[in-house]
Amino acid sequence: QVQLVESGGGLVQAGGSLRLSCATSTTIFSYSVMGWYRQAPGKQRDLVAAITSGGSTNYADSVKGRFTISRDNAKNTVYLQMNSLKPEDTAVYYCRLTTRGGIYYWGKGTLVTVSS
Repeated sequence: QVQLVESGGGLVQAGGSLRLSCATSTTIFSYSVMGWYRQAPGKQRDLVAAITSGGSTNYADSVKGRFTISRDNAKNTVYLQMNSLKPEDTAVYYCRLTTRGGIYYWGKGTLVTVSS
């Protein structure tokens, strides 16, 4: 069973920064697509950013230019650097691992709260 553990969430003022981390012990990490998703209260869970095993990235339009996803295969960890945070970024942020076979696993999430 693949386990993903997110960390780095918290309370920050608008305009501030946070860096989220998602760590796993699975040996398939380096071959997997990693993604960050978020879910605000009463809303669906949406993709924020994703990174392939080769390092290609894509971002939701709402975070382009502010957020950066990266990965360290040696540490089996994916990061989400979030700058210029806005109150509308408030959500629970989830890490997802997608295997080559299309199976995916979720972390339990970390809460990010941006105050105005």
